[in-house]
Amino acid sequence: MAGHALLNIAVRAARRAGEVIVRSLNNLESLTVTAKGRNDFVSEVDRAAEAEIVGIIHRHYPEHAILAEEGGAQGENDTRWIIDPLDGTTNFLHGFPVFAVSIACEHKGRLEHAVVYDPMRQELFTASRGGGAHLDNRRMRVSKQRTLEGALIGTGFPFRANDRYLDAYFAMLKAATQSTAGIRRPGAAALDLAYVAAGRIDGFWELGLSPWDTAAGTLLVQEAGGHIGTLSGEEYRQGGHVVAGNPRVYAALIELFAPYVPAELRAR
Repeated sequence: MAGHALLNIAVRAARRAGEVIVRSLNNLESLTVTAKGRNDFVSEVDRAAEAEIVGIIHRHYPEHAILAEEGGAQGENDTRWIIDPLDGTTNFLHGFPVFAVSIACEHKGRLEHAVVYDPMRQELFTASRGGGAHLDNRRMRVSKQRTLEGALIGTGFPFRANDRYLDAYFAMLKAATQSTAGIRRPGAAALDLAYVAAGRIDGFWELGLSPWDTAAGTLLVQEAGGHIGTLSGEEYRQGGHVVAGNPRVYAALIELFAPYVPAELRAR
């Protein structure tokens, strides 16, 4: 892992947030949970974990800006931290052990450092621009899978019942199911992207994501030698619809999905 001060702070913050999350697992039934929208929840644990992260960052860099899932945008500065304190809240609330802390740091709009921390497996995924991606200090690379046949692909189901992209998504899901070795939907996009970077899955796609879902994972994938883009293969700018994978699987997914992507999805 690169010894950069900003990355070290991100690691410290992610581990502290992970401690908050894991301590709360024994008290799930007593947690205060609020619905932000249909099938979109936030708990006091999300807020407590975010407060830990922001507190650690601002103790060291009080002038830096923040974009966090629960607290929104705070401050203006060339350096901004993009934070999801608990990616996979619905999993967490059910005791389903797939969730993560995601922290990215960008400078003048360019991602520079990334951390995704899985507090259940205590796995730490890190990346710095130009310094590669690492899992617990070991270099990560995307898989060498060359075709969709035999590939394992991650995805995220549209979880809002009124999602206008449902028909297009399920057409893509059918095509991917018929063309690959299998589809997995763990339920935490940050971890899905980290798994692409680690070569555990060969590709990933999801619709309707937010910047805090993907910022850290984007840099992990890129620094591990993978590609990440929109459904039509354009540059991914954090938020919206995303495809990621090793170079060959990424290209194959873009080609596979092309007949099912309406114009309104291509633009995002």
